[in-house]
Amino acid sequence: MAGFRALAREVRNPHRHITARRTSLRKCLERFAPYGHRATWHHLCTRTGIVPEDREPEPLRLITALEELEEARTLWLAYEADFAARRREEKHIGIRRPSAVDDWHLHTWGGCDIMPCESPSTHPEGPLPDVLRRLISAMQSGPGSSCPVCGQERLAWREDLDRYPSAGPVCGDCGIAVPVPLLTTEALSATRRARCESSRYATV
Repeated sequence: MAGFRALAREVRNPHRHITARRTSLRKCLERFAPYGHRATWHHLCTRTGIVPEDREPEPLRLITALEELEEARTLWLAYEADFAARRREEKHIGIRRPSAVDDWHLHTWGGCDIMPCESPSTHPEGPLPDVLRRLISAMQSGPGSSCPVCGQERLAWREDLDRYPSAGPVCGDCGIAVPVPLLTTEALSATRRARCESSRYATV
């Protein structure tokens, strides 16, 4: 199975048919897709002007999409390298149990579904690297009361998420499933209360 870098070379290869190059870009998303495969593809298409169903997009648009994906992946892999080095040092001094954020991070290792979007067409605005920088900053600064990506507080607790975790807060603005460890206890309680109240009113 080809790795991300080998697939990226195929996307750039001008001697390959454009349909095959597009397929290689889609396969890149099987290795790195911060919003999940479908939402990350929709994001890249929106950013570069590719029609999602177009089998023969303009080559320059494919390259532009790939470059954004590569920059985001490089940023995330650098963070993971720092994470791995820190965990080795912590284990060396006897800290065996990872923090809540670290435990969540282990489930996203490699960069797939870092902040999955339940709707493929609803995802954060702006370049992927910028969004990841905001997420990493939130991971390093500790829990907050709002979405770590867009800063909004319109969060809804969902019990039907189709990936890890199966339940959690979803931002009503940018659409990401917000990592639970990045929210304060008070913010999580408010989100759960809002869900209970909306469910109660729905049955009245």
